[in-house]
Amino acid sequence: MADALEITVNGQRHRVTAAADTPLLYVLRNELGLNSPRFGCGLSQCGACTVHIGDRTVRSCVTPVSTVRGPVTTLEGLGTREHPHPLQQAFIAEQAAQCGYCINGMIMTAAALLKQSPRPSDSELRSALDGNLCRCGTHMRILRAIRRVARA
Repeated sequence: MADALEITVNGQRHRVTAAADTPLLYVLRNELGLNSPRFGCGLSQCGACTVHIGDRTVRSCVTPVSTVRGPVTTLEGLGTREHPHPLQQAFIAEQAAQCGYCINGMIMTAAALLKQSPRPSDSELRSALDGNLCRCGTHMRILRAIRRVARA
């Protein structure tokens, strides 16, 4: 049975209709039309669906919408076309995306890391991104993009 729920996404309050156990990912994509969180594995193992709830990263594919307590931020909420987030700018400058499927998770994970640790060590950076999979092999460009922001 579907329930009416209220969630805040990217600074806007939304009333959505979904069963309590509906994954947040489905609500974001299907009801709110946000395309950045991606369905990758559905098992919280690839990171393509990563969003922020408050200041922490969560895998939206396994997060029931009814458990969301706090504002949700997706990649669309980090920056705009006119004013991209520094990580978005750096990923473009370093050409860190090949197919781009993993980039949502990489940027959202990196944004949370840089908020906690503005100048992470290489070890911290690699550890934070350990749960994000990239099949194209742009890992070195992804790391360069994040380091670019950490140095700025």
